[in-house]
Amino acid sequence: MDHHPPLDALGPYFAVRTGEPPAGFRPLAGLWAPDGPLGARIAEVARVLGTDERRVAASTAHLGLAARLWSVALGTAVLTGRVPDLDGARFALPPQGPFDLWLPAEPGPPASAAALHTAVVDRLLLPLGAATGLAPGLLAGNAASALVGTARQLARFPGLGAPAAALARDLLSSPALSGAGTVTPPGGPPAFRRTSCCLYYRAPSGGLCGDCVFTRPPAVHR
Repeated sequence: MDHHPPLDALGPYFAVRTGEPPAGFRPLAGLWAPDGPLGARIAEVARVLGTDERRVAASTAHLGLAARLWSVALGTAVLTGRVPDLDGARFALPPQGPFDLWLPAEPGPPASAAALHTAVVDRLLLPLGAATGLAPGLLAGNAASALVGTARQLARFPGLGAPAAALARDLLSSPALSGAGTVTPPGGPPAFRRTSCCLYYRAPSGGLCGDCVFTRPPAVHR
């Protein structure tokens, strides 16, 4: 029998709180609400990157938030066989780093690509992406890139790589993500090449990500 580590042991992007909801935490839909913290998060990312281009900061912020959501969802799915109840989740978003996430004790539906797609893509990443104002292709690329990164992180732990890769590949074949890039054939942790760029190269200290559509940074015209 495989003995899997607890979710928190997989890294800070996987960690969640349980028990009583902490004071000041709000439902996940508040992340992109008009009075929510997304704008402040984007502004802080812009400050850290040293960029005055909002779309660059918004894309970087979105990619980090997508990675956090996929980590919790996919990690829970492969560890427990269930999708976490993200509809009932609550969060607190600090200016930097992974946001704090509280999950209710009740499990969600059995783990499947369809259930993960509904919980993460449909109910969270699509409205979150709309709130950033970024192009749909870039947002899909960010979502897919974050998903593959999560699957590869899970592959570092015995017994988790194969189920994580299988779910990730199924998700990448969905209509929402299938045009986001190409993934290597089954047989190991998925490797991914985007059909879009997250724009990080446009930051003063930026460059190309490992899965970028570009092979060299384009010239930056401001």
